Amino acid sequence: MKELFNTNDPTLISFATALLKGEDIECFTLDVHMSVLEGGIGVMPRRVMVADRDLFLARSILRDNDFELPEI
Repeated sequence: MKELFNTNDPTLISFATALLKGEDIECFTLDVHMSVLEGGIGVMPRRVMVADRDLFLARSILRDNDFELPEI
C-alpha cells in the first residue's frame, strides 16, 4: 500500500474516495480514530492509501478532477 495523500480535512477525503471508487480503485483511510488520542482537536492528519499498482492511476484521476496533490 502507498500513501496517496494526507490531510486534516474530512471533505477532501470524502471527495477523493468518491472519485476513486467511481473508477473502481480501492482506497482506505488510516488514522481515522486518532481523534480519541489527540482529544478531538484535529492535529493528526488522516492518510488515504491505495494499492501500489493503482498509485499512478489514482494520482492521475485526482489531478484530472482539480484535486491538488503534494509533490512527492
